[in-house]
Amino acid sequence: MSQECNIPGPIEVTDEVLYANAHPSMSHMSADFAYVFGNCLRMTRDILYSANAQPFLIAGSGTLGWDQVRYPPTLSEPGENALVLHSGYFADGFADCLRTYGANVDQVKAEVGDAVKESDIETALKSKNTVLSNIKGVAEVARRVSPDTLVCVVVIPKKSVWTIGELTVVLTASQKGLGTPPGLSILVASQRAIKVYENRKTPITSYYASWKKWLPIMNAYERNGAAYFATPPVNLIYAYHASLQQIVQGPAHKEASRRVKHAAAALGLRCVPLGEDVSANGMTAIYFPDGLTASDIIPRLLRKDIVVAGGLHASIKGLFMYLLHMGATAVDTKRGDVDRVINALNETLAEAKASKV
Repeated sequence: MSQECNIPGPIEVTDEVLYANAHPSMSHMSADFAYVFGNCLRMTRDILYSANAQPFLIAGSGTLGWDQVRYPPTLSEPGENALVLHSGYFADGFADCLRTYGANVDQVKAEVGDAVKESDIETALKSKNTVLSNIKGVAEVARRVSPDTLVCVVVIPKKSVWTIGELTVVLTASQKGLGTPPGLSILVASQRAIKVYENRKTPITSYYASWKKWLPIMNAYERNGAAYFATPPVNLIYAYHASLQQIVQGPAHKEASRRVKHAAAALGLRCVPLGEDVSANGMTAIYFPDGLTASDIIPRLLRKDIVVAGGLHASIKGLFMYLLHMGATAVDTKRGDVDRVINALNETLAEAKASKV
């Protein structure tokens, strides 16, 4: 039995995705590949419930999406303001990226385990022009208080309860909830974002991250044709295509999340989120029990072939861990991944507590 990877990415992928990733070498200009790439663009749009948003599928990590949005190339002019809503680890990196490219950055930080309050967002928006954060309520406040504000969301996606129409840009990476090996930067831009890009006043100053280069490529592939700027990750596109076909059939992330969180509660464990309304369906963040640390729990889980990650949130680093239940772990219930995680967690806690007696 192989180890089960339950970290926040890379995640477990299905056998179908693995087989697709092993596809024989194909020309990225071939008609067969163009059809698969075009389907990926269409299905990416579908999972955000959009009819006209523009996906960009580009070789790179998820961080490349930050560069697309905020390099002086695309949606921002030099010297503009940005407000980062901080509710987790990546917010600090996002803010650092924005400052690197000349943005004036402020942050509104949530209490650990909670989301940023809409009243705090409203106060901040009265003096800021760009918001980068999380999700439906933020977009509603932005439209009401500051209609020119652009709303960008960095996500670990599942089947969403919000739509791209409520946002400006959604960006992620293939190794998260989209259930594909690492290496594909996935960004979806609303038509409003495309118009902002088209109406820029200053020249685009990036090369690889520029929509000026990539938009014609995406348009060509969606017409089931092919065009060239830089070679796409052909095999990864085949893998992403296989995963999307499974996702659009209806993933079971909410049910997997419910099972893991209920099992944790039954063991007397406390989750980091303060309530279900701010709790992710793709993973569960759990505090270590009193008297136990990461060294008591994580190595024991690893010996049971369950790979988890210690939490990185700066305010509570070392006090909690992540249990992932997205992608294949949630979608393919026949694998029994969630059962294995719950059973291993039960056994590990019993062993760890016994070792302290």
